[in-house]
Amino acid sequence: MAKNKPDYILFDKDTQAIVFGYQQRAIQRMLDFDYICRREKPSVASIVNPTREGWHQCFWGTEEILIPMYLTLTEAVKNHPKADVMVNFSSFRSAYPTSKEALETKNIRTIAIIAEGVPELRSKELIQIANKKNKWIIGPATVGGIAGGAFRIGNTAGTLDNIISSRLHRPGSIAYVSKSGGLSNELNNIIARNTDGVYEGVAIGGDRYPGSTFIQHIMRYEKNPEIKMIVILGEVGGTDEYDVVNALKKGKIKKPLVAWCIGTCAKVFPAEVQFGHAGARAGASQETADAKNQALKKAGAIVPASFDGFDKKIKQTYTKLVKSGKLIPKPDVEPPRIPLDYAMALKEGIIRRPKQFISTISDDRGEELRYCGITISDVFKKNYGLGGVIGLLWFKKKLPKWATDYLEMVVLLTADHGPAVSGAHNAIVAARAGKDIISSLVSGLLTIGPRFGGAVQGSADHFTSYLYRGEKPSFMVKDMKSKNVNIQGIGHRIKSVTNPDVRVEILKKYAKKHFPNTETLDYALEVEKLTTAKRGNLILNVDGCIGVLTCDMLRSIGYSREEIREFVQLGILNALFILGRSIGFMGHIIDQKRLKSRLYRHPWDDILYMMPKKPDEVK
Repeated sequence: MAKNKPDYILFDKDTQAIVFGYQQRAIQRMLDFDYICRREKPSVASIVNPTREGWHQCFWGTEEILIPMYLTLTEAVKNHPKADVMVNFSSFRSAYPTSKEALETKNIRTIAIIAEGVPELRSKELIQIANKKNKWIIGPATVGGIAGGAFRIGNTAGTLDNIISSRLHRPGSIAYVSKSGGLSNELNNIIARNTDGVYEGVAIGGDRYPGSTFIQHIMRYEKNPEIKMIVILGEVGGTDEYDVVNALKKGKIKKPLVAWCIGTCAKVFPAEVQFGHAGARAGASQETADAKNQALKKAGAIVPASFDGFDKKIKQTYTKLVKSGKLIPKPDVEPPRIPLDYAMALKEGIIRRPKQFISTISDDRGEELRYCGITISDVFKKNYGLGGVIGLLWFKKKLPKWATDYLEMVVLLTADHGPAVSGAHNAIVAARAGKDIISSLVSGLLTIGPRFGGAVQGSADHFTSYLYRGEKPSFMVKDMKSKNVNIQGIGHRIKSVTNPDVRVEILKKYAKKHFPNTETLDYALEVEKLTTAKRGNLILNVDGCIGVLTCDMLRSIGYSREEIREFVQLGILNALFILGRSIGFMGHIIDQKRLKSRLYRHPWDDILYMMPKKPDEVK
């Protein structure tokens, strides 16, 4: 608890709170209020979040700060002994035990219980504990309270614009206490327009049994020399206002008191009416707003004829105090400008900034994920399939069926080529070393390149570069031989003219039947005639066939030769091989894990050891 603070002051510029519940917006609003009040330290000392501990990142003006977050109130109180307020955002089910725990701590002096619907028996018990320990409860069912230029509970007083227009960023001379949290916002505005502003305002809450009463806060205000005038706003239901009446009669309230109880219209209804709050219901004639207004006026309070005259009475009373010299108006202070949050500014369309990423293929911001403008539900309703999705995300086109079937065929044909190839081998070795499926898959994928799988890319590059320049197949063969460069996509270790690769035959047959354009395939087959004349296994292999046919597919769906060359340079053709082969790699990884294979160690007898008898000596 803060030392050297008079007992009549609950909040000042040094007050710090523990916020129970991870209410990020309310926390930021408290900090923004601190900033415009020019507080030296944030009013939020820590947060209790029963589901996660750590740090909460938030703004302090233009700077970002971290506020500690604890799992329990015990930890928060122990680490922040100067925090003497708890703003309790617990639900009505949890408000009782969390508030009781706070009341039983040494440090916490004031608790604001935001939740409404706390059981009345529990509220009474909390009130009894608070009175016994000389502590304060604001609420339940409250928005909280505010001390001008000093401290704000949660969302009290609304937006920053409203706070500044009500001059709450600095203290005034008027204090109020209200039942209604919503009407307390209106009170801030009324008082600001008719006086030098609010020193402190508290909404005690609309439940039948509030944790603190009108008279308790009024007596605090009476003791505070900075407060020159008091305003109360009661309502129909309850008898708390009669405590104020009795205090007025006994002369305990010496400062001018302007009062009004809302709900005078209740008398026009034929039956008993409840006005929003649990306590806003007249159970007896003395609980009516009319009866309480008459009693307050008779006891010496300044009471208008109706709510419409409430502001006029406040202004008249304030003006009289100023003229008498009992009140010297507090000067206005220009508040610092609070930066507008980026999300809010963006929503209001008052800022713009260049984006760091651009996506032209998908958007997940709306009600439904979209692939190149097509909703995910339509992807399934219209049977886009894997090939159709590749078309949308890779080429930004709705492909014809022959093209989507071709893409799916490529994925199926390249899914696996046994465990001996380098990619599958690496994936298996990693899996046997106990690596997870992602690490093992990546281990295999990293072998794909110029020597393994790269022929898809390389063949497309070689064949299109000569074809698009108008060179004859014979020139290509001679030119690449003179450069001592192998033609990628040509040659197979096992397959030959007499033992053709079934995969290549399937692809060629499909393309000849369905592709509108097979210029690259035709060119590659002419080259194959020349290479197989020299050696039977220099055939167009599956990688080469996929490379040239993918170029023909792109040509057939409307891409120019220049655009196809760009695709080739981007490496997009190898992506098909990577997509397909990933299926096989994952199969091998799963297979090894299912078999519970042990760590792989290469056998010595399969390694040629050729160490010298001794190293060369450097002189």
